[in-house]
Amino acid sequence: MAAHPLISTPFTASTTAEEVLRDVDLAGVRAIVTGASSGLGVETARALTAAGAEVTLAVRNTAAGAAVAETIARSTGGIPPRVVRLDLADRSSVPRFVDAWRGPLHLLINNAGLVTGGLERTQEGWELQFATNHLGHFALATGLHDALALGAADRDGARIVSVSSTAHMRSGIDFDDLHFERRDYDPQIAYAQSKTANSLFAVAATRRWARDGIVANTVNPGGVATGLQRNFTPEQRESLDAAEAAGVFTYKTVEQGAATTVVAAVAPEFAHTGGHYLDDAQEAYTVPDDADLARHPHGVKQWALDPATAERLWTVSTDLLRA
Repeated sequence: MAAHPLISTPFTASTTAEEVLRDVDLAGVRAIVTGASSGLGVETARALTAAGAEVTLAVRNTAAGAAVAETIARSTGGIPPRVVRLDLADRSSVPRFVDAWRGPLHLLINNAGLVTGGLERTQEGWELQFATNHLGHFALATGLHDALALGAADRDGARIVSVSSTAHMRSGIDFDDLHFERRDYDPQIAYAQSKTANSLFAVAATRRWARDGIVANTVNPGGVATGLQRNFTPEQRESLDAAEAAGVFTYKTVEQGAATTVVAAVAPEFAHTGGHYLDDAQEAYTVPDDADLARHPHGVKQWALDPATAERLWTVSTDLLRA
């Protein structure tokens, strides 16, 4: 269990992102939202823009991103979001994005996520879900560290939000076979490993960067029907349906799903503390690694918050990207 009192906020599972940002002025705040051409990313970007933030949509499909930016600008009256291409699975795309960034950064929302129905690999031979969901965001965040540090000095702190999932409870990190070169491939386990990695990144980033005024937290948006499920196999859909029937989750709207992301991004309770996992707008309680998901649908497993594992993953990730 967590050694500290769990952080709570006034918000709940039914709160929307817009409600979190009511009376919040984000004028002067510069934010990046990855995967902001659909689903949760769109609503996160819309809500931040409506509150006055200057938002950059980091997307693979810039045509789709441009359409989203136009819709957001029209509906909010805020500063029109910028659209910049970013392919998290492409090792050349992330440095190009980082090199093109100018000035401070106050919010980095690592929202993009990928689910595959079978084994797919990057050009380097990396398993695609781990490469996209974790390694790409790891490279992006470390590349933008100096911009975040500038943002922290500019506004008394900068924040990173990593979007994870209840799926993290299915698997820790298999350091002996990160990329499924020897074990049988299970897309659900691969996805789970990548979501655990998202949480561990927030733990290690906060430990390393808090002195620079940068904190990172992880969120579980809950069950939200988005394009993330488009590649599900019949087995994955059956598993999702079974989890819903067992009460593991109740579907939220996109507006409700984005709320926990926005809480981690703007709530004063998380302004100067990181390494936490949020669920339904609150810090989640920690459960043992052998805990049953059906009994603890709003918990976070120890393997997703372990500092030693987080440091090991940071080192392994750095080595992979340098190779």
